[in-house]
Amino acid sequence: MNWAVIFEPQNLALFGTGIMTTLGLLFSSLAIGAVLALCFALMLTGPWALLRWVVSAYTYVIRGTPLLIQVYLIYYGLGQLEWIQARWDDVWPWTHFKEPFFCALLAFSLNTAGYTAEMLAGAIRETPAGEIEAAQAYGMSRVQVMVRLVLPSAMRRTLPAYSNEVVMMLQSTSLASAVPSLLDVTGAASRIYSDYYLPFEAYLAAAAIYLAATFVLIGFFKYSESRLLAYLAPRKHLIP
Repeated sequence: MNWAVIFEPQNLALFGTGIMTTLGLLFSSLAIGAVLALCFALMLTGPWALLRWVVSAYTYVIRGTPLLIQVYLIYYGLGQLEWIQARWDDVWPWTHFKEPFFCALLAFSLNTAGYTAEMLAGAIRETPAGEIEAAQAYGMSRVQVMVRLVLPSAMRRTLPAYSNEVVMMLQSTSLASAVPSLLDVTGAASRIYSDYYLPFEAYLAAAAIYLAATFVLIGFFKYSESRLLAYLAPRKHLIP
């Protein structure tokens, strides 16, 4: 085992670039996916049958196909269509399809939006009817009930499941290395392996980086759950 190679300045810089790319993909896709998921969840639980059918079909396809295939379909599929390539020099938004980062970001955002939308929609449906009736008794409109009561409650109750989705999305960013010229943590490890023929050192270093990032994310969500979901914890009764 030649660990000294990993700590050479150029290889540390390589992993540093990979970490920035991985974190950029992770947080950007989570932010975009969260906005899309909120819109999709409202459509899934709304009164419009056509929108429910369309979004349900979308989430079914997203959850029923591998993320790697979705990345390939966007980068090698949409990104290579002659119609798009004829416009990607001067027509927005097709100008972004020649950027590997954008293609990976689009795939990750659409993927996490599909999973998060179903989780949030389930939490919205499970909102106790008594809480909604109490809000309506106060004279709140349907929109006010959704904004002030249902969504905040659903988001808090979705937090444990969403923490798993965030961790899974962190691991899934390793698929960005399948996009040429996009250097994430896994891509950095692959480049070190190809340069020095040290697979164990390169990929164990990458695994350690993912493990450390996962530890931080889990700690953050555990703390958030302890603060935001404390009211759901069983009450302790003193026995005289």
